[in-house]
Amino acid sequence: MQATVEEEVLEQELVAVEEEIGLSKKLILWNDDFNTFEHVIGCLVRYIKKTYDEAEGIAWIVHTRGKYILLEGQRKNLVEYYNILKLKGLTVSID
Repeated sequence: MQATVEEEVLEQELVAVEEEIGLSKKLILWNDDFNTFEHVIGCLVRYIKKTYDEAEGIAWIVHTRGKYILLEGQRKNLVEYYNILKLKGLTVSID
């Protein structure tokens, strides 16, 4: 279902207000059935600047608990990481 123009305007206004008052958002990595541990670990090391051991621990948490909060901050600071990880095939969201 495609968003109406009014819904898109409201979403843009909400994002602008959130950024203005600095509401914290979370970049979440979700478990999926198609990314390998090595691919996830490699992406976390390369793009999120985690050590191999940190990335391996995160991968196990995602595998067992279903998700992991990678980063927290303003939406505008998380979007670049979101886009990179999404392009690399990882299942991520900003909530």
